[in-house]
Amino acid sequence: MDTIASLFSFITTPVSWVIVQFHKLYGALFGDDTGWAWGLSIVSLVVLIRICLIPLFVKQIKSTRNMQVLQPKMKAIQERYKNDKQRQSEEMMKLYKETGTNPLSSCLPILAQSPFFFALYHVLSSIASGKTIGVINQPLLDSARQAHIFGAPLASTFTDSASEVAALGASLTDVRVVTAIMIVMMSASQFFTQRQLMTKNVDLTVKTPYMQQQKMLMYIFPLIFAVMGINFPVGVLVYWLTTNVWTMGQQMYVINQNPTPGSKAQDQYLGRLLKNVTAHGQVRGRTRRNTVKRIVVKGPDRNDIERKFITGLAKLGLAAQEDGTVTKSETAVAEAEGGAAAKRQQPKRQTKAKRQTAATHPGAAKDSGSDEPEPKTSLEKQDDKPKPAGKPASGSSRQAKSGQRKGPQRPKHPSKK
Repeated sequence: MDTIASLFSFITTPVSWVIVQFHKLYGALFGDDTGWAWGLSIVSLVVLIRICLIPLFVKQIKSTRNMQVLQPKMKAIQERYKNDKQRQSEEMMKLYKETGTNPLSSCLPILAQSPFFFALYHVLSSIASGKTIGVINQPLLDSARQAHIFGAPLASTFTDSASEVAALGASLTDVRVVTAIMIVMMSASQFFTQRQLMTKNVDLTVKTPYMQQQKMLMYIFPLIFAVMGINFPVGVLVYWLTTNVWTMGQQMYVINQNPTPGSKAQDQYLGRLLKNVTAHGQVRGRTRRNTVKRIVVKGPDRNDIERKFITGLAKLGLAAQEDGTVTKSETAVAEAEGGAAAKRQQPKRQTKAKRQTAATHPGAAKDSGSDEPEPKTSLEKQDDKPKPAGKPASGSSRQAKSGQRKGPQRPKHPSKK
């Protein structure tokens, strides 16, 4: 711990200073020694850090999306140069350079948070051991040691002994119940964040090893946090739970507003966009216009979801333009109506009684006043082939009775006359 603390000592002072400033604000509202004042100070620290990391989060989303798109090409390179690892690496780097993709960008938010996480961990550990750190002096240290969150001291952990918890003015049962609930919530939020990404924001038409890797991480990460969480102080659990909830909400917003092409989220987004265009007759909002613009630029490379969206616009008599707007188009209406009229109409099947009537009384259909030609039935004999001269066409001049075999009949035996 001392080695880790020394590595992040350069940031413990800024972190402690930010916590103290927020504590002054919340202390005036809830009291200096309350868990609300210190707990909300930690939550506010998380919010401040995550706001500063939004540009990195955007890079992470773009990098993750680019990696998903490049997976088929990467797999092809691996198969082509599977016996030449050096050439394989060179082609991979060339692919990354051409597409502007950085595989490490997906780890930037976690790497950027790590110094703040370890600095906060060191600050809370110093509070638990009764040592001043950074700008937290003795009065603030005493105040923090008295702060309890739902009965659990800010610096207590799940593995603390009864004597250590008693020294902080709490019971071991309260500490373990509160920390266990927070560990479960922290792991669950991590799981649902990853599951949301896998079920809604992944192109389901492309099956790659990257998807299998993400599925494994969806189960591995929550287990890692659950095991590590028993050694985290309550204040660190508050920090990590808050950042997980923030990540889940931030990711939900990104998925709803800028989904991955070919994913379930894109289908839902374009469905909402089509309803919006139907209601207002235009594309409202710059983000939506940019979405339509990207779909138009793709041309024949559109996926099935995007083609369905363009077809939906055509049925409304609208055509998407290159600038992301939509205009009235008679051609789109004609194409939509023509496609519907081109469907083959299947004739209605006649009942058995009508078929038998047509077979026994050929003129009945004509007498009924219908101008439509009577469909041929299986009971009528059709003899379109030319008959050889000199041979009578027995059976062809009259209709065969229902149930009687067609064609020339074999004469009956004399005894049966």
